[in-house]
Amino acid sequence: MPVAKKCLIGKKIGMTQVFDAAGNVRPVTMLTVGPCVVTQVKKKETDGVDAIQLGWGFAKHVAKPQQGHLKGLGSFKTLRQFRVDPTQFASLERGKTMDVSLFELGEQVTVIGTSKGHGFQGVVKRHGFKGSPASHGHKDQLRMPGTSGPGGLQHVAKGKRMGGHMGDARVTVKNLPVMKVDLAANQLWVGGAVPGARGSLVSILVQ
Repeated sequence: MPVAKKCLIGKKIGMTQVFDAAGNVRPVTMLTVGPCVVTQVKKKETDGVDAIQLGWGFAKHVAKPQQGHLKGLGSFKTLRQFRVDPTQFASLERGKTMDVSLFELGEQVTVIGTSKGHGFQGVVKRHGFKGSPASHGHKDQLRMPGTSGPGGLQHVAKGKRMGGHMGDARVTVKNLPVMKVDLAANQLWVGGAVPGARGSLVSILVQ
């Protein structure tokens, strides 16, 4: 996790488009962000790292160890830890609430999410392989990967592009401009696309 000057937890709502000052259409992603509660503050002197833990969303059932950890704060569905700049969060204390007002229009943010999962996929979809010709004796070979190892090594080289699990991976997108901050709805609109499906969790931060 990169060191953050500002950070919050949110959820992807979907995408839409807006017109900028020049009249150009800009794609934007709508995010529901915060409010988040600081559940723990870590110091480098005592914990080995300058970080804060944020809680977001309501959980009906919370495990007993977490009940003790969150005593007096509430029941949170999601807990996320962020490495922070100690100069920016020097006065931050456990129990403080942070909301979308943290961000400003035009600010560049980094969004971290989980990409859509596609299950097990072959080389044509996963890596964009061309495949074999569809005629002239290539029976059942159209989407096959072809040979997998060179003759000299006599084994498959590490890192060879092959079929396998696709998606469902942590993805970081940097330098997305803040297009709109809606305090009433706790929404943040950022320019461009954000990884993940609708309703998936994202971390929004300023580095």
